[in-house]
Amino acid sequence: MAKPILGRDVYLALAAVGWADGNLDREEADAIVRTALEEGLELDAINEIEEAVKKPVEMGIIDRLHMSKADRLYVYAVASWITRLDGVITPEEEAVLSKLGQQLGVPDAPRKHADSIMQEIAGVGDRPDRFDLLALRTTLEERLAQAQAVRAAKSDDDKPSE
Repeated sequence: MAKPILGRDVYLALAAVGWADGNLDREEADAIVRTALEEGLELDAINEIEEAVKKPVEMGIIDRLHMSKADRLYVYAVASWITRLDGVITPEEEAVLSKLGQQLGVPDAPRKHADSIMQEIAGVGDRPDRFDLLALRTTLEERLAQAQAVRAAKSDDDKPSE
């Protein structure tokens, strides 16, 4: 199995987002652990994440060194989804989600795009706790590639002809 791209610190940050409103619902906790399992993290890291979903944790430092822009958007979108699982987004959750976006280095405009893609994917199923994380990741990567292609084409159009 390939080395996980998203480290344990990402999942601990997701737990902190989940705890932001003072309550981490079972669906939110399951989503965080399931996402870490799907990423292929080591058992020790999974155990640490399972502990983090049992009691409130603070958001630590997130190592972005091996994360692509698509990875960072994905983490932000998963966190955004987690805040919406209980149907209510509190000011505390918004603040922690904003802090996560800053730590990930995701500007406001891409955050809004990631949110809309997350809501688009979440609207497909009938159970938000069974959210299709692979579809989210794939869609984010595709849309990011499309946006980069459009910017590259526009950049080429703006260059003076020889």
